[in-house]
Amino acid sequence: MKEHPSKSETGSSLVDYEIIKWHFYIAIGYFFLAILAGLTYSLQFLQKYPFPGVSFLSPGRVRMVHTQSVAYAWLANGIFATLYYMIPKLTGFPVLSRKFSRVLFVVYNALVVATVVMILAGLAQGLEWAETPQILDPFVAVAVVLLVINLMAPVIKSRAQTMYVSLWYIVAGLIWTPLVYVMGNFLPQYVFPGTSGATISSMYIHDLVGLFVTPMGIAMAYYIVPVAMKRPLYSHALSIIGFWGLAFFYPMNSAHHYLFSPIPMWTQYASIVASIGVHVVVYTVVFNILATMASDWKQLVNNLPLRWILFGTIAYLLTCIQCAVQVTLSAQTIIHFTDWVVGHAHFVLLGVFSFWITGWMYYLLPRIWGVPWYSNTLARWHFWLLAIGVSIMQIDLLAAGVVQGLMWKSLSPFIDSVAASMPFWWTRTLSGIAILVGEGCFLTNFYLTWQESRGPRAQAAMGVEATA
Repeated sequence: MKEHPSKSETGSSLVDYEIIKWHFYIAIGYFFLAILAGLTYSLQFLQKYPFPGVSFLSPGRVRMVHTQSVAYAWLANGIFATLYYMIPKLTGFPVLSRKFSRVLFVVYNALVVATVVMILAGLAQGLEWAETPQILDPFVAVAVVLLVINLMAPVIKSRAQTMYVSLWYIVAGLIWTPLVYVMGNFLPQYVFPGTSGATISSMYIHDLVGLFVTPMGIAMAYYIVPVAMKRPLYSHALSIIGFWGLAFFYPMNSAHHYLFSPIPMWTQYASIVASIGVHVVVYTVVFNILATMASDWKQLVNNLPLRWILFGTIAYLLTCIQCAVQVTLSAQTIIHFTDWVVGHAHFVLLGVFSFWITGWMYYLLPRIWGVPWYSNTLARWHFWLLAIGVSIMQIDLLAAGVVQGLMWKSLSPFIDSVAASMPFWWTRTLSGIAILVGEGCFLTNFYLTWQESRGPRAQAAMGVEATA
């Protein structure tokens, strides 16, 4: 992979480190909010909800805040930060406008905050994963299109150059994302009623992950592993096979969320085949990353970013193997509408992509600040608490889903399945507390490192930005 230097010929910085910091800082705050919202919502299942009778903080609204914060606040801002770093580095050109970047940062995050407030006020749109209030949808769509224009400008300028594979994924993701948002937030609401709208909505639910988060996440992994290890990517050919596999299979696998619904069965069958076929993507990505790391496993001992990328890669493999099993009609007769699906979703968005973004934070922030992380001990606690917490949550909810599904299939009274689920729900909450404590370790380490970066020695060393 060819990286362009951080200084252009005129001496101006190629990468806008300020906007990267802004997106990372606010993403960290959103992640903490998302964890708190999820943990609070889990208490409803244990009859320990702390805000009974308070409509503004009712469980259903808090749950929507949890999911929206994960997708549009934490993951989106973390991805934007890495794009502002990777695209100039890979193209040799800065983004279209730094001032524009700052305006878009303010506008986008104002829309995120407005979404949270309006959802809590009871003004959510009645579409799954598209609860952003209708009045905000056009503004979000325009903001995303403008962000794409700002980020695509250096790619267009460099079109005569050979593109590293991360740029393939980034460009595709930037093209797909506005289309996916419009598809999920406008078409079911205004154009396609009934089961037609449900079909479109099912595509949006999965394509938000598959055509926005996934291509950006793979681009991040393909970039950081060779750079952090100072080793070339194992196989460029495998990365291209994975790219075209993603483009071909992922748009079609979405209806597997709505199996046994009134959606036409040919659509459901096609989604099952595509969901299994998409594993071409998964196995090429996982093998490529692991084979690259295998060139020097010893680096994992002291290289924090690689540790996070490795766990996310293994989680990616496991969750996609699980997906190939759970989309079959025979498996769906047991796990449909159970906590199995919830566990799967958490392992994807937390265990994979959140880990990859966190790995990028551990890589970039010390280089931007000019100081190493304040405490390796806190960093290790952060990693292990999140890794163990999300693993326990995944196993626990998969087991809960099997128990629930078998009880429902045997026609046991529904309340009996609720009683049988209670130990699993306690375990989920405890694993959520572990994740929250782990993130608290990160926030502490983050603050102490930031404080150290403001000292005179760190300020003198800030030139490290030019070579990061």
